[in-house]
Amino acid sequence: MSDHETIVRKPLTPAQREARRIFAAAEAKKALSEHEKAQKAFHENRERLKAERLAREAEAPNKKTR
Repeated sequence: MSDHETIVRKPLTPAQREARRIFAAAEAKKALSEHEKAQKAFHENRERLKAERLAREAEAPNKKTR
């Protein structure tokens, strides 16, 4: 083996290129869907925590006057 060997790749057939394109699009859609689910869960949790905090803050003045 020489130090300067190159790897020769066979060119892809049109069917292989199309399959790769479709597969890549499906993977991208899946990743985006997972990201959207994570964002939705994050926002729902944030809103829940905000509501709990506001409820605690609303109760705090009532506890001081009693």
